[in-house]
Amino acid sequence: MRLRSGTALTLLLGCLCALLSLSWYGAFGGHKGDVVDIYQREFLALRDRLHAAEQESLKRSKELNLVLEEIKRALSEKQALRDINRTWSSLSDETKLKLWNITNKNVLHLPTIFHHLPHLLSKENSLQPAVHVGQGRTGVSVVMGIPSVKREVHSYLTDTLNSLISELTQQEKEDSVIVVLIAETDPQYTAGVAENIKNLFPKEIHSGLLEVISPSPHFYPDFSHLRESFGDPKERVRWRTKQNLDYCFLMMYAQSKGIYYVQLEDDIVAKPNYLSTMKNFALQQPSEEWMILEFSQLGFIGKMFKSLDLSLIVEFILMFYKDKPIDWLLDHILWVKVCNPEKDAKHCDRQKANLRIRFKPSLFQHVGTHSSLAGKIQKLKNGSDMHQESLRDFKPWNLSWTPILSASPWSRQVTSKNLLMHLGEDKDFGKQALRKEHVNPPAEVSTSLKTYQHFTLEKAYLREDFFWAFTPTAGDFIRFRFFKPLRIERFFFRSGNIEHPEDKLFNTTVEVLPFDSLQSDKEALQEGRGAVVKYRRTADGYIQIGSFSKGIAEGEVDPSFGPLEAIRLSIQTDSPVWIILSEIFIKKAE
Repeated sequence: MRLRSGTALTLLLGCLCALLSLSWYGAFGGHKGDVVDIYQREFLALRDRLHAAEQESLKRSKELNLVLEEIKRALSEKQALRDINRTWSSLSDETKLKLWNITNKNVLHLPTIFHHLPHLLSKENSLQPAVHVGQGRTGVSVVMGIPSVKREVHSYLTDTLNSLISELTQQEKEDSVIVVLIAETDPQYTAGVAENIKNLFPKEIHSGLLEVISPSPHFYPDFSHLRESFGDPKERVRWRTKQNLDYCFLMMYAQSKGIYYVQLEDDIVAKPNYLSTMKNFALQQPSEEWMILEFSQLGFIGKMFKSLDLSLIVEFILMFYKDKPIDWLLDHILWVKVCNPEKDAKHCDRQKANLRIRFKPSLFQHVGTHSSLAGKIQKLKNGSDMHQESLRDFKPWNLSWTPILSASPWSRQVTSKNLLMHLGEDKDFGKQALRKEHVNPPAEVSTSLKTYQHFTLEKAYLREDFFWAFTPTAGDFIRFRFFKPLRIERFFFRSGNIEHPEDKLFNTTVEVLPFDSLQSDKEALQEGRGAVVKYRRTADGYIQIGSFSKGIAEGEVDPSFGPLEAIRLSIQTDSPVWIILSEIFIKKAE
């Protein structure tokens, strides 16, 4: 019985131990399974990341291969371009132009500078200045262009710049640009001239007033195959051909800088107030039809153009730059614009005179004796001779030059005044205007007199010519009505001239029309006892302030009159002769 009880207890303990063992084993086995699952998931995630990295690496590898291919292609194209350039350089200009037209995608092919100068296509920078010194100033009123070439004997360039700059006011210096073109391709020479100008005119360079440029050596074509024409030898043909291209390069550079362009030379001297005189003369033209305003009768000096016209002028010159000199080409432009082939030469000259207007007296004088053409000495003539011979030499200068100037350099402070001591003056440059180069204020001019031929009152007022009219009668008048009321300081009128000294104004009064009639009524009376009349007043409101004596009327205008609407010359009696009004001077009060 006891045995059975012990055996039962033993069995019971054994079962309990077995049950605990099974429970512990089960618990341990379950925990081990969870760890394996975690590691499996981490291994799977790592595998996915490795796969993604592998894909990204393949992608980057493909991109790198594409970049390498582009680099190889660029290097190949660069080498091919070099080969093409070598091949292109060996082609003739005509072949280049044909290929350029074929590859152009446009249906219509407009002419460009490359049609006239096809050699420019072979060099990328052929139209870029090789030398450029200055600030690149734009938006000015007047741009002055000065081409300069190497001279064998003496250079006048710095003397010319001294004269031009010394005659400018501060305001004019801020409203203008002087562009010097060193028309040479020797880099050592152009750099030396540019450096010399920088050293002599540092203030003008820094302010933007003065610029220095030179063309690319690839701008000029081959001059060895030029055709001789008009009896000129090859050297002269080459000289005038290159000059045409020099002017074109300078005009193309300057056309976007200002309103007006003035062509000058590198061996001239300027008169005082030359810039304001040119500008005012241009602004006072009654019509915008003009094309050239001439401020010197010599060659291509002092010729003003509207910048808007420079494109037309340059294109025309480029079409015939190898055929004729610049002065002939400019005359041809005027002929094409206004001359009628069915009319005679006199009619053509009258029409061209409306486009080419001369200012007198001259504002510029030539000073050089040694031409830019090697070995040529300027044989100077007077004004009348100049118009009778060909301008093929381009510079038929008409003055004599004292040799002392070419033997001694001038100081930095040279001016027009001390320079003229050495000069023989040309026909117009030596004439002294009444008040320097005065320009009358803008006004509408009218007269009851009958004008003789082309000697109009408008031209006399603009100082282009004198006014010539048939016999006047009592009541005839000459009137200058200002566009806006102006205060006038003084007046001067001269009648008659050297050729016709008897054609003067007699018994003619000078009258003014004040803007404020009430104030002028008060001033017309002399204050004091009895209020004596100081000035006579006409029925239409004019006040008589002067009269002609021996063909001249001059005087000051009483400032108490205030702004004036008009000035009138009234003829009081019949005249037995025609009349010439040779000089009109109306000075605006400052």
